[in-house]
Amino acid sequence: MPSTPTTQLETFANPEVERDYTIRMHIPEFTCLCPRTGQPDFATLDLEYVPDRRCVELKSLKLYIWSFRDRGAFHEAVTNEIADHVNAAVAARYLRLTARFNVRGGIFTTVVAERRQPGWQPAPAVALP
Repeated sequence: MPSTPTTQLETFANPEVERDYTIRMHIPEFTCLCPRTGQPDFATLDLEYVPDRRCVELKSLKLYIWSFRDRGAFHEAVTNEIADHVNAAVAARYLRLTARFNVRGGIFTTVVAERRQPGWQPAPAVALP
C-alpha cells in the first residue's frame, strides 16, 4: 500500500535521555506552493535538535513534510510552522530548522527558526586540532 501525506508526527523514547546529543536530518526535497502565484517553491531543510524524552520517527517526518506539497505558504510561515510542530511532538531541549529555498525572482531565501527549553544551555564547544 502506498504511503500518503499526513500532518501527524510519530515519536519514540529517547534511548539516551541523560545525554545531550544532536540529531541532524537533511531533507533535500521539500516543496510547497507560493501563496501568491501558486507556483511550486523548492527548499532543502536541515533539521537539528537535542532530544529530551522523545525523538521524531523518520518515516512520519517524511510523510509530514510531504503534506506541504499542495499548500500555499510563505517561506517564513512554513519554516516556523514546521519548527513548532516538530518541537511540539518531541519537546526538544534545543531545535533549529534551516530552510534554504531555491531561487525565485533572482532571490535565494534562507529562514532559520530555533526553539529552546527554558534554562537549557549547550555544553561548551570543543575545538579539535
